[in-house]
Amino acid sequence: MTGTGQPPLLFLDVDGPLIPFGGAPEEYPVHTTGIAELDAEVNPLLTRIDPEHGPRLAALRCEMVWATTWMADANACVAPRIGLPHLPVVAWPDPSDLDDEDERDGLHWKTRTLVARAAGRPFVWVDDEVTGADRAWVAARHPSHALLHRVDARRGLTDEDYAAIGSWLACLR
Repeated sequence: MTGTGQPPLLFLDVDGPLIPFGGAPEEYPVHTTGIAELDAEVNPLLTRIDPEHGPRLAALRCEMVWATTWMADANACVAPRIGLPHLPVVAWPDPSDLDDEDERDGLHWKTRTLVARAAGRPFVWVDDEVTGADRAWVAARHPSHALLHRVDARRGLTDEDYAAIGSWLACLR
């Protein structure tokens, strides 16, 4: 599929892509799943997660990895709500001297880590904070294909986002 025998990676953020935010609370439907409703009491924004994301994400031909500050909580609180299995989680490094340089250059703090985690494999990064600086940095330093897909945090993942990601993944075959 990708020349390595491994499927492409999909690095998935939670806040923004799965939990839309930034609009008035009444703009967002409440999705009840009957699963982990107590978690929703701790974080009421969990009810904004549309359970249809699970089947749509699972249908993509890739290996999904949580790329979120939720860390292991994504598996405990988010995955069950949308029917996803336990997924690998990107381990974020401790702050370093490069962080100030990256911030000055407009590079997202996740970018270096995701490229290192991809280890040369094609990948999609779905996040609401991706910028042109991230795209340029990845294009110059990652030896394979990469799609850095920015999601509108106010809307979360939409039909158009799934179509763009699916089309890009299909081009890798």
